[in-house]
Amino acid sequence: MAADTRDRILDALEKLLLVSGVAQVTLEGVAAEAGVSKGGLLYHFPSKEALLAAMVRRLGERSDQQLEDAVAGGTTVTEFYLQIPDANESEELSLFRSIIAALRTVDGQHDEIQKAVTHVMRSWDKGLQTEIADPIQAEIIRLVGDGLYLAAMLGLPQPDPELHRQVVERLRP
Repeated sequence: MAADTRDRILDALEKLLLVSGVAQVTLEGVAAEAGVSKGGLLYHFPSKEALLAAMVRRLGERSDQQLEDAVAGGTTVTEFYLQIPDANESEELSLFRSIIAALRTVDGQHDEIQKAVTHVMRSWDKGLQTEIADPIQAEIIRLVGDGLYLAAMLGLPQPDPELHRQVVERLRP
């Protein structure tokens, strides 16, 4: 039950961040959106910073699980990182919302949140660096993957499928 409440609170936080941004989010507002008392929220998250950091850590756990599942299914880390996200799939949409909400928390004023975002982003790099011996190649793949993901999140035009296939083929170790 506690895990359900935590997730409900974190989902409410994400929703409010997407609507109004970190400066406008209050503990009271998150509690109301989640349908819990402020005391119930504080039981799980003693401060706004702890709440925001927990949301970022949950994002990391979700994305790590997606990568683990993909690799177990035979996808390389490179292929996973260079895929064009499917904005119509509910799991992808959930991750999109989490990423956008997390990025809205990075305002330079919250040390714990900044560390959590940095940790999540660097953990994604580790898989590429483990798979690819050349650090320059790993960084190029990370940057291309970040661009593809950002374009999908913002609804920007996606590359031609054949051109995308050729890019992946060229960058694959």
